[in-house]
Amino acid sequence: MTDPVFPDFHGNAAACAVLAGMIERGRIPQTILLDAPEGVGKATLARRFAARLLGDAELIERDDLSLESNAGTLAEREKWTAEKRAEDPFFLASHNDFVTFAPDGPLRQIQIPQMRLLKERAQYGPMKGGRRVFLVDGIDRANEQAANSLLKTLEEPPPYLIFVLTAENSYDLLPTIRSRSVPVRMSRLDDGEMMAFALARGVGEAERRVALAAGSPGTALRLDLAAYDKRREAMLALVRSACGQAPFGDWARYSEKLAASRSEKLEPYLKVLYLLLEDLLHLREGAVGARNIDIRGELGALARKVGFAWIREAVIRVDELIHLLRRNIQKTMALDALVVELRGLAGAA
Repeated sequence: MTDPVFPDFHGNAAACAVLAGMIERGRIPQTILLDAPEGVGKATLARRFAARLLGDAELIERDDLSLESNAGTLAEREKWTAEKRAEDPFFLASHNDFVTFAPDGPLRQIQIPQMRLLKERAQYGPMKGGRRVFLVDGIDRANEQAANSLLKTLEEPPPYLIFVLTAENSYDLLPTIRSRSVPVRMSRLDDGEMMAFALARGVGEAERRVALAAGSPGTALRLDLAAYDKRREAMLALVRSACGQAPFGDWARYSEKLAASRSEKLEPYLKVLYLLLEDLLHLREGAVGARNIDIRGELGALARKVGFAWIREAVIRVDELIHLLRRNIQKTMALDALVVELRGLAGAA
């Protein structure tokens, strides 16, 4: 069911009610933090909120980063040098009083030139009405310099300016940014809400998308199943080899393919690996459901051959790789080392 206050927005009725109440009472904090997992709709709700305040919803929706034109711009900017991106910081402002700042570059970070531009643009009053809204989408992906630069603006914002920050994990933020924000927690959608969303959008293979998205409508919508299956095939080979059920050479063939492809990033592979490890844990402990519903039988057989300690250690090692992503680590070396370490834990030669 969509929210009556924020049209065509699915789920998170409590968060919608909190934001609607702010508008109705005319008591809107100057910094709002939307804290939620990836793909739940943080930026979408921020745009709906801004449209209620500013009007011209159609203009504001042009700043949706999932739109082909905007996604293409970000992809093209990944090829730019760091110096060129610094000279031309990324932002979107289809509506004069609504500005979006989002992660940029190959590592998808909020960078200090963007926050300097934010500080500069914050000085200008509204073109129409009494408010401006700045969306900083993914503030938890800001480097330390950028976060500190934003903090200076948050400490003394002009009275007409409202900041909406989004984060997947608010505890990755500076404590001083959290303390200056009013948090609005959003959660994953339940299965009924997800299926209603999928049917409303007319997505193909809805049941499989809903299972893989795990309560994230944005993920269900964006998921490229062909690309996912390609990555899953490689990560299944990694898991089989890492737990000693297949020789290292089986994984090595996929490692060589990854090394040959410069366009392939490590992060989407690690996300697929997380899902496989989650399914192995659930199936090993007797859970009925699995995210990868189309290969549940195969995963069930594998789950019976791995121990809880091995799964736990595998998750810890993948967590470590996730934290190293922003250092631009070499993907195949990192995955090869992961397989070797986990094979040792499994007692495989």
